[in-house]
Amino acid sequence: MSERKLKPKALREMSPEERRELLNQLRAELVKLQTQRSRGFVEKPGRIRQVRRMIARILTIERELAKAGARAEKGGAKA
Repeated sequence: MSERKLKPKALREMSPEERRELLNQLRAELVKLQTQRSRGFVEKPGRIRQVRRMIARILTIERELAKAGARAEKGGAKA
């Protein structure tokens, strides 16, 4: 997994499949890092925080897009 931080704009431009794939990769990396932490050895402990925040960022954007889609189906945005 690359260690660069994706901006929310870049995540919004991704297709839903790409976001899901990235989310799955990040979750797998988080499990690996948490396992290392429980054994007492993590090469980059700050990476755990980065991965958790990236997962939250992706889930937030997916929720925003889902709400926007539901609002559009319902008849437009609230005034």
